[in-house]
Amino acid sequence: MSRGRVRRAAGSPVAAALVLLQAAVLALSPGCDAAAVTTDAEPDYREALSKSLLYFEAQRSGRLPYNQRVRWRGHSGITDGLQQGVDLVGGYYDAGDHVKFGLPMAFTVTMLSWGAIEFGDDIAAAGEWHHTLEAIKWGTDYFIKAHTEPFVYWAEVGDGDTDHYCWQRPEDMTTSRKAYRVDKDNPGSDLVAETAAALAAASIVFRGSNPHYSHILLHHGQQLFEFGDRYRGNYDISIAEVRGFYASVSGYRDELLWAAFWLHRATGKEEFLRYAVDKADCFGGVGWAMTEFSWDVKYAGLQVLASKLLLDGDPQGERHRVVLERYRAKAEHYLCACLRLNNGSNVDRSPGGMLYVRQWNNLQYASSAAFLLTVYSRYLAGAGARLRCPDAPAVPPSELLALARSQAEYILGRNPLRLSYMVGYGPRFPAQVHHRAASIVSHKANNRFIGCMQGFDHWYVRKRPNPNVLTGAIVGGPNCRDEFRDDRTNYVQTEACTYNTAPMVAVFARLHNLSATAAEEGCRPGTALGLSAKCK
Repeated sequence: MSRGRVRRAAGSPVAAALVLLQAAVLALSPGCDAAAVTTDAEPDYREALSKSLLYFEAQRSGRLPYNQRVRWRGHSGITDGLQQGVDLVGGYYDAGDHVKFGLPMAFTVTMLSWGAIEFGDDIAAAGEWHHTLEAIKWGTDYFIKAHTEPFVYWAEVGDGDTDHYCWQRPEDMTTSRKAYRVDKDNPGSDLVAETAAALAAASIVFRGSNPHYSHILLHHGQQLFEFGDRYRGNYDISIAEVRGFYASVSGYRDELLWAAFWLHRATGKEEFLRYAVDKADCFGGVGWAMTEFSWDVKYAGLQVLASKLLLDGDPQGERHRVVLERYRAKAEHYLCACLRLNNGSNVDRSPGGMLYVRQWNNLQYASSAAFLLTVYSRYLAGAGARLRCPDAPAVPPSELLALARSQAEYILGRNPLRLSYMVGYGPRFPAQVHHRAASIVSHKANNRFIGCMQGFDHWYVRKRPNPNVLTGAIVGGPNCRDEFRDDRTNYVQTEACTYNTAPMVAVFARLHNLSATAAEEGCRPGTALGLSAKCK
């Protein structure tokens, strides 16, 4: 494993082997079944929401706007696409590197958009609606650029291998900015379908404030869906360079179903719902019972979307009730597994209560689970329904929300180490985040060029806090024993990714609004979330 090289493929054998090498943790606990240590401090969800949106500004690639709030960042990647004769300036860096990976970027935007659709009022009440739109649009503007022809989409800019051998600020990049594309002869159904989902979801968000832009997004989304469905194949087969970083382990079938449900929601056209119904079996939509939801594995998310049609009493949904009920059963399998009410087939938890899927960047799974729990709780409450679990046939919506809240609390510092895993939030948070730009003196503070190896020799190995605080970033987080080592060489735990933070934007907004309502009504903390006695 060379310096700075990061592999994030879900469940890869390489990742599993490397995890065993992690040692020298910040605090040691007796084992995975030890008792938890907690703090009673009530999180400031509004602050967490505001800071989460700042993080996306720190991850921007391209020419930064005049209203950029993260001032230690500068313009970068301003010639992206030039070699190929296309404009690929913009978009987001996925994590602590400088490659623009299309699949996790699109998932990040889908999650931001889904949160804005479901909890827009909560986001607006916290005064963060404008910043949420900006975060979404920075991604969707780039997706439109990358879709240069109906059956051509630019999947990646930069090469992960060369990038990970180099430790530089994005403003100083000397690594390859080669761009890679998928097309009819080199398909990438998973990537283009996820992008179609992101564009469809975003089109709903912008429908009221910018209908013309919403129409453009939906047009590109429908074209990309047609591209992905007509020319099927995994994008990591067409683009070998992505395999070591974001291999599509789940394949493309989940993304095609995911995109179909989003396009149905955006257009109301039954043809997209029929697609998801007709392919429910052969694409695994009603066959796979999942215990994770992530940038790679979309089944639990699309099963929740399918369930909404039934819970809302949608007329089109009623016409396809038999198949949609099968989708709903799988959605509830995931949610019951999170709640540990699934007849033994459950998601693990750390002693401190963190949902635990795997060692590498585990908080991505906890944050995405918190999102689905929050959303489904709302769907159930709206329908006057309850969750059906093998170990509890009638679980109230408040229990789902309570678990989501516990994950938010854990991330924000209510955990055995009393450490916030959101950078910049609370009195203690990771100071040595594995992030090139944050770990090197700002280009604006010192504009002297820093070379590839110079960055490693002078900045990467420094046992000091990063000079720039990556505010709002949620790092990979602790292991199954709630152990965490704050060291930027410990990329398994200290690297932050956009798809860790994106689901929490809506969760923080919802929890802030509910907590504020409880306070106004004189309730004890958590009452409005169904976590304690009724208000008196």
